Amino acid sequence: MGYDIDRFVGYVNEGLLCSICRDVLEDPLQAPCEHAFCTACIHGWLVHHSNCPEDRQIIDVSLLRPLYRYMKNDLNRLQLHCKNREYGCEMVCSLESIDRHERECEYSQIPCSNAGCTVQVERRHLDGHLAVCEYRSRECPNGCGYTILSAEDTQHNCVAELRTELELLRSEMICRVEEAKHEMESRLDSQRRHMVQKESILQNEIEELKSQLSRMMSDVRSLLAAERQHRQELEQAELEKREL
Repeated sequence: MGYDIDRFVGYVNEGLLCSICRDVLEDPLQAPCEHAFCTACIHGWLVHHSNCPEDRQIIDVSLLRPLYRYMKNDLNRLQLHCKNREYGCEMVCSLESIDRHERECEYSQIPCSNAGCTVQVERRHLDGHLAVCEYRSRECPNGCGYTILSAEDTQHNCVAELRTELELLRSEMICRVEEAKHEMESRLDSQRRHMVQKESILQNEIEELKSQLSRMMSDVRSLLAAERQHRQELEQAELEKREL
């Protein structure tokens, strides 16, 4: 939707009106047929149609272009009243600067910044409202450090609040201790499994060494037996040689 034409001071050229909403162009786009539209208006139109609402020529979103520079300049120079005119703002400025003014306008309706408060007040009255807002918060005057809302003044009990805070801290501490305990147990279990695995590997290596040692001893005995047999054969051959 465009800017309400009733807000403008003086004559507004017909070419600066949206062909769909008939208000003054807002964030304008132009079709190849040179008809201009508000961006929101033409996008909404093209959801259900595929042609220009003025001359029915075929158009597509990809064919839309920014407004001609001279038309954009004419549009930006138009003078209009602030949207907060009904609340008392008498500012009249160019369309080019109206958004900046309205963002800072003292007559703008803005929400209260206190959580839970649904009141909207003029920007110029915000400080006064915050000073009396029933949802404003402040620190307990008795020194317990608790932040209370004005609406809770009569119900606030320092001892009860401190007891509640203490219980929360105790619960948080218990949770942290339990988390640390579970983490330590997990680490110990992991290290235990690692040690058991290493022990199993070492045991297998020891068994393999024992097996190798047993084979070596068996080979040594075989060699000793063969050496004795060989010596006996030599002695027998020596005897036979002497007899001959």
